Amino acid sequence: MMRSWILPVWLLACGLFAAAATVGGGTVGAALVPALAFVLLAVLYSPLVFPRPVGAAEAVRRSAADGRPVVYWRAGCVYCLRLRIRLGRNAGRLHWVDIKRDPAGAAAVRAANGGDETVPTVVVAGRPHTNPDPGWVREQLRPPT
Repeated sequence: MMRSWILPVWLLACGLFAAAATVGGGTVGAALVPALAFVLLAVLYSPLVFPRPVGAAEAVRRSAADGRPVVYWRAGCVYCLRLRIRLGRNAGRLHWVDIKRDPAGAAAVRAANGGDETVPTVVVAGRPHTNPDPGWVREQLRPPT
């Protein structure tokens, strides 16, 4: 669990260092720009942006019951972040599994991707799709006509 927070904490530290260096130069207002930029990056790369993850077994059980896709992801992954942002409010309708917190989820991703932990891996109706287009994932949430 702590590994998913390493990058956000590092970004916050860099932001504080950049702000302190700028304040040391004399302008407090100019120090806010890098500090806010690094805070924004830290939030975007933190697990806070993603819906609450569930375990792989629970996600598969829920997906079988409601037909919604399972998304295997990892904090700090730009492709996972892209998928999350492009899904918008619909992201909460999927079942999210953080492979850094759930070894069974990581094993499922490795099994689907030839031994690689390539994320995001989206499983729809038992079929894995590696790094799918967010528009396609959104379509999978629509009820069949």
